[in-house]
Amino acid sequence: MDNSNMTLGADVLAPGSNRAVPDTVGTSPEPLAISGSRAEKANPPQGVQPVSDRFPALEEQEIILTLFAPQAREVAVAGAFNSWSPEVTPLKDTGAGEWAVHLPLRSGRYEYRFVVDGQWREDPRASLRVASPYGGCNSVLQVPLSVRTDLL
Repeated sequence: MDNSNMTLGADVLAPGSNRAVPDTVGTSPEPLAISGSRAEKANPPQGVQPVSDRFPALEEQEIILTLFAPQAREVAVAGAFNSWSPEVTPLKDTGAGEWAVHLPLRSGRYEYRFVVDGQWREDPRASLRVASPYGGCNSVLQVPLSVRTDLL
């Protein structure tokens, strides 16, 4: 047999042509699910995605923060949800000294403070507070995982 048209390695030249043909003689496909296989190392299994990544619309909820400040001229909220920038999230005067803002937030834990006429203060209605690195306390808002089956 004339081996002049063959090369060693993964491909074999077809006799009489310059076209390479994969050498599959005596090989079997590698199983993809066997632990430690080359395929598994090349494509490691993905971890479990958080619900917010798989179904972000199910996670985002409208949260209403309110503050009673009848003498205030300007009220805003600053927190983890807006990079601690009070100018980004002003509250609206709803009348009778009540101020409110609607925040679209995903489930999680958020620290925040109100800024009333330039003065930072905690939320008197917050059930949870933590020490602020700048003195005083930050209020904590816990947004639970939303259960909305009407969208499924």
